[in-house]
Amino acid sequence: MKKNFNRLIIKTILIMLFPLAISAQQTAELFEGEVTFRYEYLLHLPQGYDPGSAQTYPFILFLHGAGERGDVLDSVKVHGPPKILDQEKDFPFIVVSPQCPAGEWWESYKLNALMEELVEKYRIDRHRIYLTGLSMGGFGTWDFASRYPHWFAAIAPICGGGDERRVRRLKEMPVWTFHGMKDQVVPVESTLELVRALEKIGGDITFTVYPEADHDSWSETYDNPALWDWFLEHERQDTD
Repeated sequence: MKKNFNRLIIKTILIMLFPLAISAQQTAELFEGEVTFRYEYLLHLPQGYDPGSAQTYPFILFLHGAGERGDVLDSVKVHGPPKILDQEKDFPFIVVSPQCPAGEWWESYKLNALMEELVEKYRIDRHRIYLTGLSMGGFGTWDFASRYPHWFAAIAPICGGGDERRVRRLKEMPVWTFHGMKDQVVPVESTLELVRALEKIGGDITFTVYPEADHDSWSETYDNPALWDWFLEHERQDTD
């Protein structure tokens, strides 16, 4: 009886902690083989999130660019979903925005370990997991999805690039990718060659080019509600 009463108290406290949309800073202590590492990340939970219920929520993993690396987690809010979440209080997704340490790049095996922890920790709908990132995070999006495609229902890489041989593994995955035509940091050809590789094998690829945009092709992309609606149109049928 006492044990059940304690569980009731814990559940009640958790419900009180998550009545509304929540943004918080979290830490993931991870390991892969003999390698140990950690990610600090920003967490957004939708309004009404209840960790004790059976309800699950669509999920977005956001990968920032090179300029936001380091150990000041608030810098991740400069662009992308973490920025718009300050205005979009009814955003329906769980959103996790990890920070890449200074001097490092997004490494897919580490992101895979992070995903394994997140799906166990939060009420994530495994049929509706989405991935997006900009610049360095755009490269990370292409790479992570092509190495671990089983996670994602759809991806949206922005001004990135990658290995055109590996992205062929994304033939069955909906991809909406974006780039500025005048980008002098990551040339538009970096995305174009991946688009052509997927088109050649009949992939589900949409490519949006901003004719006047330079490297910042993410502001217009993330400010457009059509991206979030597009994510929600896609669900994975096979979650094994």
